[in-house]
Amino acid sequence: MMEKLQRFGGAMYTPVILFAFTGIMIALSTLATNELILGSIAAEGTIWTRVWEIIEGGAWVVFDHMELLFVIGLPIGLAKKANGRAALESLVIYLTFTTYVSGIIEFFGPAFNVDFLQEVGGESGLAMIAGIKTLDTNIIGAIAIAGISVWLHDRFFDTKLPDWLGIFQGSALVVIIGFFAMIPIAVLVSWIWPMIQNGISSLQSLLASSGIAGVWSYVFLERLLIPTGLHHFIYQPFAYGPAIVEGGTTAYWLENLNTFANSTAPMRDLFPEAGFTFHNYSKIFAPLGIAAAFYATANSDKKKKTLALIVPITLTAVLAGITEPIEFTFLFIAPPLFLLHAILAATLSATAYMAGLSSDVGGGLIRSMAQFVIPMSNNHMIQVLIWLGVGLAFSAIYFFSFRYMIMKFDYKTPGRELETEVKMHSKKEYRDKKKKEKEGAAVSEPAIEGANQYTPQAAHYLEALGGPNNILNVNNCATRLRVSVKNSDLLAPDSHFKEAGAHGLVKKGNAIQVIIGLDVPQVRDQFENLLGNEK
Repeated sequence: MMEKLQRFGGAMYTPVILFAFTGIMIALSTLATNELILGSIAAEGTIWTRVWEIIEGGAWVVFDHMELLFVIGLPIGLAKKANGRAALESLVIYLTFTTYVSGIIEFFGPAFNVDFLQEVGGESGLAMIAGIKTLDTNIIGAIAIAGISVWLHDRFFDTKLPDWLGIFQGSALVVIIGFFAMIPIAVLVSWIWPMIQNGISSLQSLLASSGIAGVWSYVFLERLLIPTGLHHFIYQPFAYGPAIVEGGTTAYWLENLNTFANSTAPMRDLFPEAGFTFHNYSKIFAPLGIAAAFYATANSDKKKKTLALIVPITLTAVLAGITEPIEFTFLFIAPPLFLLHAILAATLSATAYMAGLSSDVGGGLIRSMAQFVIPMSNNHMIQVLIWLGVGLAFSAIYFFSFRYMIMKFDYKTPGRELETEVKMHSKKEYRDKKKKEKEGAAVSEPAIEGANQYTPQAAHYLEALGGPNNILNVNNCATRLRVSVKNSDLLAPDSHFKEAGAHGLVKKGNAIQVIIGLDVPQVRDQFENLLGNEK
């Protein structure tokens, strides 16, 4: 079950990865049309403003069609075969389901306590999805239907029909079964979902009023579950679903950014639910303190090599908000440090919330500058100062607490290993090493179609995972290659993975996660390319 949940969580990252760039573009468009910042050039009706309004419209496409992105994206990550066809099947089945629900509530709405004549949005419980007026099941409905579609695909895609029915096999058969399966599901959803919407509304009120304790618990759980890959289930209903505000906090903040930035009212009054965006808060400030502690505690003869290791992964965290490389650097060496990290991240968020911070503080520095610091600095500079002041204070707390724990318990963090070399080499170091090896290399550049600079690394992982015959399926999330193997006893030692640049491994039975970094989609592509050639 854990393996399936991890695989599902990783698949959900496929569409989520698109949100960062489009969110930044929306924020930049908002800034570019703000007269308080740019003056008369940004006045309504100018060519400058109209151009930026066009750009903003393009950026909103991702958020306006989140359901479709999840419906298409999940099969890409979840389907065990023919992922592209699975994505097409999922889209058709979801649109069929949505149309069924639309017809049911149009003709039988009063029986389900739904008024189809209301405008979409607000308290109506209705939404417009791909031009279809229907119940607003948000990404929850999209994920559920996509999951059903993937199951139908894996179960029936390869079913052989008699030759005279051959035109109906493959994707056609999956869609046909989905066509009929969606009828009872649509009826069930039309009956149950309005009651769920009422429950969600009550949950929103409860969470919004839970204050500091709710914020602390939310952030603590999100950070703590990162090693399992299940943290997606904590933050995604808040960030992209209806758990706290309609449409999710990410879209809500961007929709109202101009209003918030131009208002002089307290942000706690304007956006009281902002504490449930704070799972991103520590992504800039925690890595600074952690990296400084690693460097300070490294052996004197290894400080330069330790610096070469921690600088790139710290910059990745601070600038882009991708913290897993630095977190996994110490997770498996010293698990208590990760628990400390979760506690400090939650305390950082709760402290800032208590001090009055009530804004979406983004992830990495790039996003934070575009979506928070620049727009809010005009009328809400106090928000920026709280964010920066509390954040830097906790960078110092991270440094001293991590340094104390490392020295107290002699954790073998980077630069303190017993080996003569600092492990977790960069990919460049790995490629240079491979070039210098004349014999006894673990793997050589495969002479296969589609090979590229990621092929040696993928081949190294494939060998370390027991070879092609030991691989059951492959998936990935933001930074991890997720592989199910037949026999975990065939795996090479962790050090063998680190030789190719991996930051570490997560092992849960036959479910293996190789911590690679932001290149994981390219590595996975070559990994599957090698599997296809071998099999």
